[in-house]
Amino acid sequence: MIETDSDGDVCVVTLDRPDRRNALTPAALDDLESAVDGADAPVVLLRGAGSTFCAGADLDAVAELGDREAAEAFARRGQRVATTIAESESVVVAGVDGAARGGGVELALACDVRVATPEATFAESGAAIGLLGAWGGTVRLPEVVGLGDAMDIALSGRVVDAEEALRTGLVSRIVDDPRTVADGIAANDPAALRTIKERLRDDGDRAERERREAEAFADLHADFER
Repeated sequence: MIETDSDGDVCVVTLDRPDRRNALTPAALDDLESAVDGADAPVVLLRGAGSTFCAGADLDAVAELGDREAAEAFARRGQRVATTIAESESVVVAGVDGAARGGGVELALACDVRVATPEATFAESGAAIGLLGAWGGTVRLPEVVGLGDAMDIALSGRVVDAEEALRTGLVSRIVDDPRTVADGIAANDPAALRTIKERLRDDGDRAERERREAEAFADLHADFER
């Protein structure tokens, strides 16, 4: 259910299971991890087929998790995919068109850039069924939108539309076609993109980050031509 299409400097990774709202099984999570990890392009665009971005975990697969150990392993699996996205050498853009629910929101949160179409909606719906967003949801959501909005979104389970997602920082833009954002980023220098992502993702102390920033500038400057 994971389709990959490399087109120049953008690799499009599509969650392609529209009959199940692109819900992810354990096998699909593994395939998604492989697709992102194996992408040989400066930019990856993550999208969903049909009218939904991603409904999150396949609830039939969740219901079949036999015991605590299996449930924890499933959560760890999703976390690993999110980490692969965040640590990819490519810039990963989430193009959210339609509904993102639960794990779909969490995969988007792991991406470097999140953009929404006007039809996009978001919800962390785990509380309604007695679960929580365990693919990094309780970690990344407050980092992205702040603790107050994260509490509201996760505890209420309410649907957030594209305009509110923009206001809270859940997405950075509302666009008709997310591909245009991916193409715009891909028009830049690949080495600079890779380095800027690495620097922005650096969670070390300030002095160390500034030292590594200066070193990265010097590395890029070695190939600089005006």
